[in-house]
Amino acid sequence: MNPGDRVRVERGDTTNEGVVLPSSTSDHIVLKLDGGYNIGIDRETASVDLLETDVHDIDDEGEPDDGTVSEIEFGDDRPTISLISTGGTIASTVDYRTGAVTAQFTAEDVLRAVPELAGRANYRGRVVANILSENMDPSIWQELATAVYDEIEAGADGVVVMHGTDTMQYSAAALSFMLDTPVPIVFTGSQRSADRPSSDNVMNAVSAVEAAKSDCAEVLLCMHASASDDRCALHRGTRVRKNHTSRRDAFETVGNKPLATIEYATARDDGADGDAADDAFDFNREYAARGETDLALADDLDPAVELVKFTPGMDPAAWDYLDDADGVIIEGTGLGHIHTDLIGRVEELVDDGTVVAMTSQCLEGRVCDRVYDTGRDLLDAGIVEAGDTLPGTAKVKLMWALANVGDPSEAMGRSLAGELTEESQPWQ
Repeated sequence: MNPGDRVRVERGDTTNEGVVLPSSTSDHIVLKLDGGYNIGIDRETASVDLLETDVHDIDDEGEPDDGTVSEIEFGDDRPTISLISTGGTIASTVDYRTGAVTAQFTAEDVLRAVPELAGRANYRGRVVANILSENMDPSIWQELATAVYDEIEAGADGVVVMHGTDTMQYSAAALSFMLDTPVPIVFTGSQRSADRPSSDNVMNAVSAVEAAKSDCAEVLLCMHASASDDRCALHRGTRVRKNHTSRRDAFETVGNKPLATIEYATARDDGADGDAADDAFDFNREYAARGETDLALADDLDPAVELVKFTPGMDPAAWDYLDDADGVIIEGTGLGHIHTDLIGRVEELVDDGTVVAMTSQCLEGRVCDRVYDTGRDLLDAGIVEAGDTLPGTAKVKLMWALANVGDPSEAMGRSLAGELTEESQPWQ
């Protein structure tokens, strides 16, 4: 049994099949399962049957040796996809001095790290930032939106933005408001760094490129749809939320199915020669089609917007810092409530010209401050209902609305980029 062989391992009542990977110790077998995960098994407790030899060639470094070169091939019959890097785990590796994951690859390095991208498109690489996503801020959103605009104006048939997963939903929402696009803009990332055998970077990157070649001309987020390496999900940039810290299928469309799913095996095979992998996509709803919208950029933002969360027992003084804010998003309880002692604080902010909008801490459903007395008092104080807009999306939306529309309070109550679903009123 050697690295690269396929084996069956039995331990008591448990049976696993997979490909043997190099191990740092002779006491353990490292096995890559079909679902993409790796497990370590104590050799003394295991019975191993060799199923197939040399399923994968493994070189002395422990990496597949398939003869792939790093050259980026170009062809006249292929679409042009712009790869824009902001950093994050999909463009990261482990710093073995500290054990920490660091963002250090350029967009061109990603092409070398993911040879499966070769032949799918002609690529242009561009680095906007090289940061971990917790360091993202509105000024970088503006740089990113301008870079995407420039790439599309220069003829890109689609754009893939490589981004850290922790704040990717905020950046996707920001570009959803800042850009009207005739081509797909697809955010993607990786929950696990490229040098980990369980990394999701290859599948996410390939699926994102295929999404960027598709007919769906929206701002999208593409990540694993399940814990296995079978499907990716396409989420609208204004309706997606990261709901798990570490799972590969961490992202979900709140309140609905994702806009689409991508069958990875079909996308990988059908799009390998630059063709559109249409059969890989299963759309759940209508979408904006390629070429229907004229390219436009509105990248002004008002960064003086705060998102605050109400919790029982909080000190009202915790909101004192909001005096200089141009906008405030409140994460209220349930239908959109806060302690009655804070209603006067809201009224003060509104009287001073601050736009204050209410969202809910609940993962699903919409705010409605017309049901209980507290809500009615909040409406009298000047609060704006943001419907079922996600709190993080609402913050980004208000930053954009304050800088770009004449009545930002009115704009918070209607959908601008698919962030707010229509209210169901069956009695009307």
